[in-house]
Amino acid sequence: MKTLCATLFLIVFSGKILLKAQPCTPLGDETTYGINDVWIGYVYDNINFTGYQGYINEGIAGNPAFNQSFGGSNVLYPTNGCSVNTETFSVRYKLRKTFSSGNYEFIVGGDDGYRLSIDGGATWIINRWFDQGYNTFSNTSFLNGTYDLVLEFYENGGGNQVSFMVQSMCLGTGNPAVYGTNDVWQGYVYDGTNFSIYKGDVTEGTAGDPNFTQNFGGSNIMYNTNTCAVQTETFSVRYRLRKTFANGTYLFIVGGDDGYRFSLDGGASWAINRWWDQSYNIVAHTAILNGTYDLVIEYYEAGGDNRISFDISGSVLPVRLIYFSGILNNNRANLQWQIATGSNPDYFEVERSADGQHFGSIGKINGNNPGNAYSYTDNIPLPGHSYYRLKMVDTDGNETFSQIISVSNKTSPGIKIYPTVVQNNTLFIQSGRALQNVSVSLFDMTGKKMVDRHIRSMANGQTVSVSLPSHIAPGIYLAEVKTNTGQQAKKLLIVQ
Repeated sequence: MKTLCATLFLIVFSGKILLKAQPCTPLGDETTYGINDVWIGYVYDNINFTGYQGYINEGIAGNPAFNQSFGGSNVLYPTNGCSVNTETFSVRYKLRKTFSSGNYEFIVGGDDGYRLSIDGGATWIINRWFDQGYNTFSNTSFLNGTYDLVLEFYENGGGNQVSFMVQSMCLGTGNPAVYGTNDVWQGYVYDGTNFSIYKGDVTEGTAGDPNFTQNFGGSNIMYNTNTCAVQTETFSVRYRLRKTFANGTYLFIVGGDDGYRFSLDGGASWAINRWWDQSYNIVAHTAILNGTYDLVIEYYEAGGDNRISFDISGSVLPVRLIYFSGILNNNRANLQWQIATGSNPDYFEVERSADGQHFGSIGKINGNNPGNAYSYTDNIPLPGHSYYRLKMVDTDGNETFSQIISVSNKTSPGIKIYPTVVQNNTLFIQSGRALQNVSVSLFDMTGKKMVDRHIRSMANGQTVSVSLPSHIAPGIYLAEVKTNTGQQAKKLLIVQ
């Protein structure tokens, strides 16, 4: 193809005016990269980089940004070489630039097609290679070292424009997927309302107390994170906390201005969901929890005032005992008990007494057994009867006590007390041998003596009834039988 310069001159000959095109030579090698932030743009008279016309420069020393409209549509645009008609043409800009370590945002615009590469054209980090009205597109990349930038542009009729800008960006460090622990939330802050550009993390709550309220220092100011600051006019935060709950009922109160939502399952579903622009308000949610949960609060601000708050309160379900029993086996007292599902024990203390009144701890069992079943062995029970009870401590520190049970370590010498459940205020004493000076006493659980009866003698096999006063209240009592030789028998009775 013969290249002609756009400059025309007039030749007057024999009274006629003749137009003659003066030839021109395109300058530039089409491969050299610009330096010092000044681009070299190689210009072609077709949209597919054929028909090389010459080169142009864009940007200035220290600033590679530019915005070029080529003098308008369907005009002649001069290069270092030949001019090109701006109706259909293309330009390949080249710049070799060194970047210090960091994140950079590239913003490129064009009408029509444009694309940007940072590896000499091998790949395109921005690629909008089609006819279009002017628009811009951005890409954020981490750079460290020297890069060969290539910006390609074509115009296919009508308006034309190409622009370029690059700016250093501060991006957050760390992993936004990590959950806070020990009641301290990890909050991950983003520029924009849709969690688009991560700026860094913050914390909310304190050890042992996850409640917080935050207004980010005010509206339309810079809010600092551990890495970068974000403007509080349009931003978003995702708070994460992994928390273990004792079995109980919990009330969550979350508030926000603008959008906010709260999840108990890592964001898979939302227990509270008010994801729209609004003035500050609060919403409550009640849940029965037991175990470890991944709490997520998401929040965005779309302009004006901003605030997010979280509050939790709850109550632990009490420890409920299903049964507590004991049996003597090989001269050891084997104790067993089970608690109801939904109970929340921290630990149990096994307490023992010789008289059913004064107890002391003989063992401690942690309250985390599968199936809620527990056991304890007293390897050296007391002679005669050993009385046992459980002190049950829940995770809130509340204490409750079980009923008292007894385990006999030897057969009472010729004395039997019955029945265990006393009805009609009458109990019975049966002798297995002849006894003298028999006394029968009944004590309540505080140790107060409620009954004192004396029987002068009992023959072998004789049964004697003992009437209880009518004022004896229903409850658990300890019956005690003594003889003139000091022999005795004891038994816990339930008076109905």
